[in-house]
Amino acid sequence: MLGHRPLTPEDWGTILKRRWWVIAIPAVLFPIIAYAVSYFVPPQYLSQTLVLVEQQKVPESYVKPVVTEDLDSRLATMKEQILSRSRLAPIIERFNLYANKNMSMDDRIDLARKNIGIKPIQSDLTRGLPGFFITFTASDPRTAQLVCGEITSLFVSENLHARETSAEGTTAFLKGQLDDAKAKLDEQAAKLAQFQQQYAGRLPDETQTNLSMMGTVNTQLDAATQQLSRMEQDRSYAETLLSQQVAQQQAAQSTGGSASAPAAQEAQLEKLEDTLTQLQTRYTDDYPDVIAAKRKIAELQAQMAKAPAAPVVKTPPSTAPSRNDSPAIQQLRAQIHAMDIGIAQKKSEQGRLEGQARVFQDRISSSPQVQEEYKNITRDTQTAQQFYDDLLNKMNQSEMATDLERRQQGEQFTVMDEPNLPESPEFPKRGVFFAGGLAGGIALGLLLSALFEYKDTAVRSERDIWAFTKLPTLAVIEFDQDLGRPLASNRGWFKRKKPDVTAGDKTLMNVGG
Repeated sequence: MLGHRPLTPEDWGTILKRRWWVIAIPAVLFPIIAYAVSYFVPPQYLSQTLVLVEQQKVPESYVKPVVTEDLDSRLATMKEQILSRSRLAPIIERFNLYANKNMSMDDRIDLARKNIGIKPIQSDLTRGLPGFFITFTASDPRTAQLVCGEITSLFVSENLHARETSAEGTTAFLKGQLDDAKAKLDEQAAKLAQFQQQYAGRLPDETQTNLSMMGTVNTQLDAATQQLSRMEQDRSYAETLLSQQVAQQQAAQSTGGSASAPAAQEAQLEKLEDTLTQLQTRYTDDYPDVIAAKRKIAELQAQMAKAPAAPVVKTPPSTAPSRNDSPAIQQLRAQIHAMDIGIAQKKSEQGRLEGQARVFQDRISSSPQVQEEYKNITRDTQTAQQFYDDLLNKMNQSEMATDLERRQQGEQFTVMDEPNLPESPEFPKRGVFFAGGLAGGIALGLLLSALFEYKDTAVRSERDIWAFTKLPTLAVIEFDQDLGRPLASNRGWFKRKKPDVTAGDKTLMNVGG
C-alpha cells in the first residue's frame, strides 16, 4: 500500500514480485502493437546533399570582395527567398507534390517548407561557415532526390546571382558618387584657377620670388640712378665746352680770329667746381668722377693761365646752332644731343624700374590677406581631390570584384555530393517503434502497479502494523482460513500467492502496550 509510509528497497522488491504480471503484459503487447502499426504509417524518404562554401580564388590582398555580409545572414536570406511562394509553387506543380492529399496550394507550400531542411555545418577549424546540408523529405525516394537537387540548384544559382547583383549595384552606386565628386572637383579647380589668375604674383608661394625680384629691381634702379646722374654731369660738362667753344669762336670772329674767351673759361670753371662740390658730397676722392672733375678743373686752370688777356665781352655767347659753327662745336652739339637721348632713355628706364618696385612692394604687402583666402580655397580643393581619389580607388576595386563575380572566381557554393536516392524510409523506423512500444508498455505497467498498490489496503508487514497502530509487534503469524493452519513462509516466484490475511479479519495477533 503506497503512501502510508516510506518504502524500503525490500518493499519495492516485494511489490515487483507481487505485480510483475501487471508490468509484463503491456511490456510484451505494446512492442508488438507498435511494430505492427509501423506498417500502416506512410513511409517518408529523406534525400540529402552537402554544399560546401568555396572561398574566393583570388587573394583578397589583390581584389577585395564587395560582399562582406556574414554568410549565416546571407544563407538565412537566401533560405527565405527560396522558400517563398513564388519559388516553391512551380516546384510543387512540376513534381506534383502532395497531389493525393486534396490540399490547397497554401497548405502544400507549408508542408513543402516543413519537409525542406537547411542544416549549417559548424567547424572550429575553418573561419566562418564551411558548408551546409540540404534535405528534403517525400513519400517517394525518387521525388525526394529530384526535389532536393532542385532546391540545391536554387541555392547555388541564388548565391551567384546575389553576389553579382550586389557587386554591380555597388559599382553603379560608386559611379554615381564618382560623377558627383568629379563635378565638385572641377568646380573647385575652376574656382582655384580663377583665384590664381586674379591674384597672380600675390600668391603665398610667390612671396619669396617677389622679395627676390624686388631686390633685383632696387639694385637696377640704383644703378640706373647713378648712370643718369653721371650722364647729366657729362652733359653739363659738354655744355660748358660748347659754351667755351662758341665764345672762342665769337671772340675770334670779333677780334680777328685768335683771341681767347676768358669769360667762358671762367664760367666753365665755375660749373666744374660746382660739379666737383656736388660729387664730393656724395663720393670720396677716389671715385672716378671726382678724379675726372679734378683733372678737368686742373686742365682748364692751366689753359686759362696760358691764355692772353681777352677784351671784356658784354653779351654772353650764344649756344644756338649756326652755319658758321666749327666742326668741334658741331661735334659737341651732336654729343649733347646724344646725351639728351640717353638721359631720356635712362629716365624712362628709371620710371619703369620704380613702377616695378611699387608693384612688387604692393604684392608683398597684400600677400597676408590673399594667403588666408587662398588657404581656404586650396584646402577645399585638396579635400575634394582626396574624396575623388578615394572614390576612384573604391570604384576600381568594385569593378574588379564585379568582374571576379562574373567570372565565378569569387566565393561560391560547391555541391560536394549529389542528392542521394534513399534506399530505406527515414520514417517510420520500426526499431524505434518497437523500442517505443516496449518503453510505453513498461511505463504503463508501472503506472498500473502503482495504482493497484495505492488502492490496496492490506497489511503485510510489521512496518505496516506500526504505521497504522504505532504499537510494537511481538509476532506475526500468517493464517489460512480455508486450511485452518499457518501458511508456509517460502513461496516461489511463479507460485500463486495465497490471499493475504487482513487486519479486519483479525488474522494478525498483536500484543503490546
